Amino acid sequence: MFDLIREAAPRGLDRFFSDYLGGFPWGSNGAASVTFPPLDLWEDEKAVHVKADVPGLKLEDIDVSVLDNELSIRGERKEQPAEGATVLRRERGAGSFVRTVILSTPIDAARVQATMEDGVLTVILPKSEDAEPRKIAVQRSAR
Repeated sequence: MFDLIREAAPRGLDRFFSDYLGGFPWGSNGAASVTFPPLDLWEDEKAVHVKADVPGLKLEDIDVSVLDNELSIRGERKEQPAEGATVLRRERGAGSFVRTVILSTPIDAARVQATMEDGVLTVILPKSEDAEPRKIAVQRSAR
């Protein structure tokens, strides 16, 4: 299970603070760290499944791409305070983000599907036929 996903970016100090000290997934400059969007990833016999939390984003704010066995989720959260307003607190970050995971299973990129509902992005990455197990009939040897 743990070899299914490998972060494409190094963990770094920002990741340490975010994961272990309860920090926010956005950096101090508003840019997302590698932990946004948070996602779940699992596989079954036919596909790899990804669910990512992207609250407040619209379909046009998200870009999902697959190259070889690498899935990338890119997007941008656009939030501007009202004209003339003074920001008193900013805990919900704004700006661009990218989350890239390298999958250990070959994927059929032509059949990948992505949907979004209620702030949850769902990506289904069908495994390539080469990755699916095949039953081999055992024959009697001809002597």
